[in-house]
Amino acid sequence: MDSVQVETATSLTLETLELPQIVAPPTPLVPTPKTAFRLPKGAIRTSLRASTIDAVLATVFAITTSGILLSNFLVELDASPVVFGLLSSIPMLVNLIQPLGAYLSERTTSRFRYALGIYGTARLLWLILAIAIAIFSWGGINSQHLVVMTLLIVLATHLLGGLGCASWMSWLAMIVPRRLRGRYFGIRNSAISLTNLICMPLAGLVVSHWYGGNIQGYGIVLLIGVVFGIISIGCQYFKIDINPQLQNSLASTSINNTTDELVALPNINIWKNYNFLILLIYISLWMFAVHISAPFFNLYMLDTLGIDVSWVTLYGSLQAGANLLMMIWWGKLADRVGNLPILLFVGILVGLTPILWLGINASQLDIWLWLPLLHILAGVTWAAIDLCNNNLQLAIAPIKNQSIYFAIAAAVAGGSGALGTTIGSFIAQYAVWGGLLGLFALSGLLRLAALVPLFFIQEPGK
Repeated sequence: MDSVQVETATSLTLETLELPQIVAPPTPLVPTPKTAFRLPKGAIRTSLRASTIDAVLATVFAITTSGILLSNFLVELDASPVVFGLLSSIPMLVNLIQPLGAYLSERTTSRFRYALGIYGTARLLWLILAIAIAIFSWGGINSQHLVVMTLLIVLATHLLGGLGCASWMSWLAMIVPRRLRGRYFGIRNSAISLTNLICMPLAGLVVSHWYGGNIQGYGIVLLIGVVFGIISIGCQYFKIDINPQLQNSLASTSINNTTDELVALPNINIWKNYNFLILLIYISLWMFAVHISAPFFNLYMLDTLGIDVSWVTLYGSLQAGANLLMMIWWGKLADRVGNLPILLFVGILVGLTPILWLGINASQLDIWLWLPLLHILAGVTWAAIDLCNNNLQLAIAPIKNQSIYFAIAAAVAGGSGALGTTIGSFIAQYAVWGGLLGLFALSGLLRLAALVPLFFIQEPGK
């Protein structure tokens, strides 16, 4: 979930949109006689720049609280594969709470204030883990206590995130014009990839070379990440605020691609929306297939192959670099040809990727050549998958009760992804079906099968 130097990232990516400097607080959503409401263009430009800076800073926070660094931290604490499965399944499973979060957010009058309360609290909770790491270093608690505390903080923060995610997505969907979604999200995601490219190896070097050991090093980068996370929330103050009450007072609407005005559509019950129901089937199958193996690639490199964390973070940077180079191109292509053709073509490549891991070991050839190539391939393909999945969901969800659509999709994705991770963790723990390598092969086959529902989805506007 939506991650260097902020000025560098934005100047490289937002120059083509000619966005102004951030100079004013959020402008409220205002109705006009011509349409139910229309967002001022100047406020949209300011909001897009603020959203990109927010994403860059939030990515620094995400680097330190998830992914390779958190996995390596748990490896240092001798956590079991089941713990890694829980670490991956918790963020998905708590998405089941998103419909409640959407319900609560639709009864507020400000997307900004709701996000501030939810995400501000969630990010401050990570300070508890930083303090616990310091106590561990002084011998106050043992490694198992620290593992349990880590899982509890992951659970608490993602529960809060589950309450806020649907509202945040609805907020962003209202700000970004439909005709610019591919281009803008390509630019925004490129800024995120640039941040990963620069910050991930730096954080990995700090952790692996800290004089007090890897665990203390992780505590330092975690503290820095929390500071960046809090600053990123402040950037949301400069995004145009949306009043959910006004948004939901409209009939179901769509946005005219030429004028960016809202156009009335027939009011279709959410459970009679054919496109949306097929999308849910695709999401559930895809998330299950991906997450049955996703948490275990880093574990395979760090534990089974015994590769140093600095190498693993370097691979992550290569993946981020490939993502950065391709994201804008994928965004422009999606605006031209649509999201479905890209998802089908690239989805096949993503399905084959886990199978390519079957011949990987700790030889010098694999470390220097094949592992970097696999991560570059992942960066290129997942740039398209993430962008087009997001855009397709935004296109299918109507304006009215938009956050409810996002919440239901996230709940389905979270439940199926958590189920996949749970099953995958037991396969890895008890060496069922060949252990990790068998798990990778199974995931590849399931990913290919999950693409079938895409043939039955009609993309609006295409």
